[in-house]
Order: sequence, then structure tokens, then C-alpha cells
Amino acid sequence: MGMFVLIPGAGGAAWYWHRVVPELHARGYEAVAVELPGADESAGLPEYTDAVVAAIGDHDDVVLVAQSMGGFTAPMVCARVDVDLLVLVNAMIPLPGETPGQWWDNTGSPAARVAAAEAGGYGPEFDLATYFLHDVPAEVAGAAHDWPEADTAFGQPCAIERWPDVTTRVLAAAEDRFFPAEFQRRVARDRLGIDADEVPGGHLVALSRPVDLVDRLIGYL
Repeated sequence: MGMFVLIPGAGGAAWYWHRVVPELHARGYEAVAVELPGADESAGLPEYTDAVVAAIGDHDDVVLVAQSMGGFTAPMVCARVDVDLLVLVNAMIPLPGETPGQWWDNTGSPAARVAAAEAGGYGPEFDLATYFLHDVPAEVAGAAHDWPEADTAFGQPCAIERWPDVTTRVLAAAEDRFFPAEFQRRVARDRLGIDADEVPGGHLVALSRPVDLVDRLIGYL
């Protein structure tokens, strides 16, 4: 049985995975959500990597799951410890040496987001309700916070020489308005040479569709 190690996106809140962890436990799997020091101006990608490596410890059969900006930390972790499977969920997929701040223009993310908004009939100006919480149950959205992410990590490179030699899956949520699914499929093909799989839900799919997400994660084993 694998151990799932879950990396959050910008802000670093382990709370993001609070509906996924008990679902995995109920199905007999170990799972830990890593809290990252996202608001700490003195911390960045190396410190995020340290935190995930510490959470893995000496566990075997690790499935590393990274959400959104966690896609920058994940390959740095895989360069340091043995991981059986890496799953990128609505994630930024970095090139070696690329910074999160460079990623947006390098991939064309802002233009893809605006084009999807125009096609979908919702506003192109970013706000949490429209882009992150639109499909999250009201009681869960009401408990969510806008966890801050310090600028530090956005200027730091993904410190890998090449993509790690670990089986990688890309999982795109069909209703993601922040990183539209078609955009994610293009980036996955361009950068990893693989096709993205699809799951129902929006950008915060672990909050909106935890059972569907866990079904897909376990299906990869």
C-alpha cells in the first residue's frame, strides 16, 4: 500500500487537503498533507522541499501529489528522495531552472485564462469566488482563507537539471478556471511529452470533489 504525501499550492496550507486525507485513510492508505511556510519571506522553494522531504522520512512506496504551485516543489523533492509516483493536480509544470514568476508568461497562462473566461461567460478579472471557489460547497468555502504566499519563492528557480526519472501523471480538473484543462493538456504535452488525464471539478478539486480525486489517485497505483 502506498503512502500519499500531499503538497499544497501557493500559501502552503495543509488544510487544502483536509477532505482528501480522511478519504485516503478510509480506504486503507497512509496520507500526510505537508504544511509549507508560504507566508515566510525568509523561506522559498528549498525550504518547501526540505519540509516535504522531512514528511516523507524513511517511508517507501511514496506517491507524491502536488497541487498548483506545488508543481515547482515536487520535482525538487524527487531529485532528493525515492518516489514511486508523482501526480500533478492542476499544477504548474516547471522547466529546469525556471522560476514560478517566469512560468506565467513562458506558458501563456494569463492569456489562456482570459480566453477561457470569455468563452465561458464569466469575468476575466481574477477573484477567489470566480476562479477558486465557484464549485466548492458553501460550508467548505466558508472555512477557506486566502493564505498569503510571500514573493520569495516566485523568484527562485526549480533547482533540477532535468525532469526526475519518476513515473509522472498530470491530472487536470475539467472545470478549472485558473488553469483551464486545455491549457494544462498543452503544457503537459509540451513539457513532459505526456497527455493529461481529467477529473471533474475546478482548481481546488481537493475541496470540491475529494472522492473523485481520490478515485483517480488510487487508480494510478
